[in-house]
Formats: sequence, structure tokens, C-alpha cells
Amino acid sequence: MKKNKNKNNGLSRRKFITNTAAVAAGISIVPRHVLGGVGFTAPSDTLNIAGIGVGGMGRSNLKAMNSERIVALCDVDWRYAQKTFTDYPDAKKFKDYRVMFDKMGDDIDAVVIATPDHTHAISAGESMTRGKHVYLQKPLTHSIYESRYLTKLAEETGVATQMGNQGHSGDGTRLFAEWIQNGEIGDPLEAHCWTNRPIWPQGLERPENKPEVPDTLDWDLFLGPAKYRPYNPAYTPWNWRAWWDFGTGALGDMGCHIIDPIYFALNLGHPTGFEGSSSQVNTESAPISEKVSYYFPENKKLGKVKFDPIKMTWYDGGLLPDRPEGIKPGKIMGDGGGGSMVVGTKGTIICSTYGRDPYIIGREDNPPKTEKIYPRVETSHEMDWVRACKEPKNSRKEASAHFGYSGPFNEVVVMGNLAVRLQDLKKRLDWDSEKMEITNIGANEEIKVVTSDSFTVVNGDPKFDTQFETMNAKNAAEEYIKHTYRDGWELS
Repeated sequence: MKKNKNKNNGLSRRKFITNTAAVAAGISIVPRHVLGGVGFTAPSDTLNIAGIGVGGMGRSNLKAMNSERIVALCDVDWRYAQKTFTDYPDAKKFKDYRVMFDKMGDDIDAVVIATPDHTHAISAGESMTRGKHVYLQKPLTHSIYESRYLTKLAEETGVATQMGNQGHSGDGTRLFAEWIQNGEIGDPLEAHCWTNRPIWPQGLERPENKPEVPDTLDWDLFLGPAKYRPYNPAYTPWNWRAWWDFGTGALGDMGCHIIDPIYFALNLGHPTGFEGSSSQVNTESAPISEKVSYYFPENKKLGKVKFDPIKMTWYDGGLLPDRPEGIKPGKIMGDGGGGSMVVGTKGTIICSTYGRDPYIIGREDNPPKTEKIYPRVETSHEMDWVRACKEPKNSRKEASAHFGYSGPFNEVVVMGNLAVRLQDLKKRLDWDSEKMEITNIGANEEIKVVTSDSFTVVNGDPKFDTQFETMNAKNAAEEYIKHTYRDGWELS
């Protein structure tokens, strides 16, 4: 890892003096990563950071870390990434992160990953096994198994980790938890969370046309572990999140932001069951709107409150929970992007997207004054991770959304897509978290899922042509929980 350099890339005065003194004394200079071991960075030093997936959120994350040294940039689409390339003209450019590590591994301390969801686990896993600290955009992974895998790998490698759900570092999320745990709304009874997403097209069928791949895009690398399909601009950039093979829909996009205040405040852990319903869902793309209910077991006393088994319900695509008792007519619940709500025996608490601006209905002008039991993050979400990267593993204060927290949480988020994709079973699905298995699907049960749906009018009469694929439900569930990767791709 390199020491800090000035604008002209010359040696800093501190490094020059240190090296000169060492040479005079006949001392060999040993790289710090050798002295400190995996996951160690001296606090006085600047991190050497590589970006993997830098055309969208990756660019924003890197800007928030501009006190550090951006040494490498990797993206499969160099046209989309060009603005970020311009931001850091001295950074080496790559399309394949594996090639980047092979050529620059010793010069990279940490990585920021903001690729499509389906490549999160595979790129983060490679980074962690090479001893690199990892900041990984939300959702943490595309599947439940991948979340469990990264949680375990973080523990084994000891690198500093952070999921990119920035609201978890905000004061609002902590205040939301402190008010609930202090008994300000009594014992929790039920919870609700909602978003205005998707704001991109969903409910799509696979496009039939096959245009040429742009010469700036490596389509095979974009596909990564996903099944092969011909290129189409409907997939990338940005709209990949609508497609089951690449993204996790509105729930995966915003669940890590909006479910988080509830999950954190109530210390929910793993659910025992879930069920979903939606607008038409097909084999290719997430639906336009959906509702998912999760069932959590009785929790031990948390602060001054306890709760019996509790139901948490997610809504997207314009669906909303019923307006709670006491809320003023015309007042929006949360904000335009969504919100979170917990109903208790004594009152109801609501916050906006990212856990911001919590309030208790009827106490908006007189909010509770409670003890700060959760430390505040004094820097940004990104710089909280940078701080953790620079601390020795054995004495490190982990970043706020480290994988030990965000891994189990992300399992809950992407689990919602199981409920939606298996809704044709028409029942609540029972979940064994230890085995990562739905326990009440019979070996011969089947689901019918739409493959295409067309509508025409002939002589004034509607003509419908809806086609279905019939699947073995147990096999489908197993594939959704733990994906089969394309040949040539595997978890480290």
C-alpha cells in the first residue's frame, strides 16, 4: 500500500524522511501488508482503492472517498464508465476484475463494488479471499445463499466490510430504534414498509430483437454467472435491476434502505415464514407491484419492550398500507420515496426513506427525549468503512452495516422475491433458516408462471393469448435460493 502522495505524484515529505532514515540505518523496507497481515492498514496511511462497477452508484461512492487514493477502475462498459475514468485519470482501467487483481493485486487495499446484483457475491468473494476490504452496494447479494456465503467469508478473512445502505449510518435510523426500545409506542404489534419503486420498466417479457453489442461493452463479462442470452439495450445500463437474472426488482433495490429501520429497531433476525402477491409475474422480470408479508417469531425483551410473533409487510409499485389511526388527513406517510412504520400498543412511529425524520403520530411537536444507546456515525457511510479499513482487525470497530449485520438482513430482503415468484403455490411458505430451505413444498408440487402475454382486438372482441411454463416448485425454490452459475464462474 502506498503512502499519501502530493498532486504531482512525488514522494510526500514524511515518506522521504522515513525512507532516508531507514536506508541510513541499513534497515530494509517491508511492505505494510506483510507486517500487518490481511485486513490491516496503518491509520496514518491512505487507502489504495479500486472500483468495480463505476458507471453509476460506484462513481458516487468513490467521490465520497476522495481523501483516499483511487488506483484502479473496472467496468464492463467503458462508455458508461467514462465520466469516472475522467475523474481519476491516473487510475488503471480494466474490464475484468480478475485481470485487475492479477496485475495490481499488491497495489490494492480495498474495493468498492457497484455492479449489477447478480455479480455482487462473485466479485466480492474474489476480493475478500485476496485480502481486500470490501464496500458492496445494496442489495448485498442476488440470492439468500450468497448472503450467507459473504457473511461467513467476512468472518473468516477478517477484512473490513460495508453494505451500501447509507441510511443505516444516519441519525434517523438510530433514533427510530431508541424511541421504540424505550417504550414510546408500547409493545410492537405490526410493521409496514413501502416504496414508490419501481421507477423503471418492470413486468417485461424477453426482447426478441438481437442488436449488435456496442464495441465499448463486454457482454460476456456483463452476463458473468448468469445464463447466456443475446445482448439487448433493455438490459443495461441501469434497467438490469428489472430482470430476474440480473437484478432483484423494487424489493431488492429499496428494501435494504426501507426495511432496515424496522429490522434494526426490532432485532428481527430470521423469519419463520412468508407469503406474497403481485401484479402479473413472469419468468423474466419482476412485477410492476407487489406485497410481501414476513412472519417473525416472538422476541425476547428488547429495551423496555417485548413483542409476540410479529408480521411485517412490504409494499411497492404504488401499493400502501392502511393509513394508521390518528394521522392527519392529507399528511403523507414517510416521504415521496417511501417509508417505514411500526404500530404499537400505545402509538405508531413512522420514518421516511433511509430512516430519515422519524416521528410518533400525535407527538410531532413534542418528540421523546431518550438516551442515545446507539453511537452516531460522525462521518459518511463510506468514510465509516474507510475508518474501519485502517484499524487493526483485532481492535477494529466494524463499520455500521458490516456483513455480520447486513448479511443476515439481506437474506430477509431477497427472501421476499421467493414469496413473489412462488405465489402460485397459494399458501404461506414455512422457512428453516439454518438449512436455508422452504419446508412445506411437496416433491411433486408445481407452479405455473407466465412466459408471454398478448392482447388483440378482432372485430371488436378481445383476444387473449397467455402462455405459461409449468415448473416443479421445489426445484424452482432451490434454484432461487442457491443459483446455478454459468460455466467458468464460481464463488471463490
